Amino acid sequence: MKIEPINLNRLKTYSIKERKNKVKVKDFARAPRQGDSFSQFVDSLPAILKGKDFPQLVDNIAEAFQKKKMILWAMGDSVIKCGLNPIIIDLMKRGLVSAIALQGAGIIHDAEIALIGETSEDVSFNIQNGKFGMAEETGSILNMAIKKGVDDGLGMGKAVSKKLNEMNLPYAEYSILIQAYKLDIPVSVHIAIGTDITHMHPLCDGGAIGKASHIDFRCFATLVAKLEEGMFLNIGSAVILPEVFLKSLSIARNLGYKINKFTTVNLDMITHYRPLENVVKRPTATGGKGYSFIGHHEIMLPLLARAIIEKLKLTAL
Repeated sequence: MKIEPINLNRLKTYSIKERKNKVKVKDFARAPRQGDSFSQFVDSLPAILKGKDFPQLVDNIAEAFQKKKMILWAMGDSVIKCGLNPIIIDLMKRGLVSAIALQGAGIIHDAEIALIGETSEDVSFNIQNGKFGMAEETGSILNMAIKKGVDDGLGMGKAVSKKLNEMNLPYAEYSILIQAYKLDIPVSVHIAIGTDITHMHPLCDGGAIGKASHIDFRCFATLVAKLEEGMFLNIGSAVILPEVFLKSLSIARNLGYKINKFTTVNLDMITHYRPLENVVKRPTATGGKGYSFIGHHEIMLPLLARAIIEKLKLTAL
């Protein structure tokens, strides 16, 4: 079979000026100028892709704050391990955090920071001799706090925060849990049994953990029911918190709460399926806006926090 090259002479062309284009000079970045403020830096970003989304996200958070709407922060333990507690606590003190949701590892690392100013053991080394996860203080303090809290009718977040606050720990100023307790900011903790080192401790009570976490799940759903015109941020949780969020949203809508116009954002170091679907896409299908940003927490969160503070012209604390 002989194939002849197609003849292009009869193709119909048109002027480039008639074409609709995605990239325009007016949307280009502006080169930095000496003396620029941080707000001017954000304004200098290209109005293209994430450079366009980032200022919009900052505007959404600022608007929710000004309207006194719910700003709900769900955070994986990576936020703590990246050294970002001071950033989160600063936002808490400024009123930019209405409530916090954590995974089990979140309370572990936060408690260890409050206790000794350090956390995150060398798992690769300690797993070789069975010492991984066997820190006595972490297991005993948290498990006793959870059991006592359940006896008092408290969820896990409240129980652990209360206990840590009562201990007058040397690094309390760096603890999200302790500072949330002092500021009366709700904290919920969402557990998958067997995933945390505290579940390996002799004092672990699975019944107490389950009950405490279920109380927090219901409290979290109450907060989600107030998200209309508010914000939900998922930072570094690939599975648990996006799943908890989606179920809570379904509960709230099933009970008749209007939650159609709100903003969600997922910030993580790589793209995961559940945050993209359960945070960014599915919840905002009826309205609102979902954002996704990929980047290292230790860079992205300080950038976001500073941009919000500059946008609102909030003075230093």
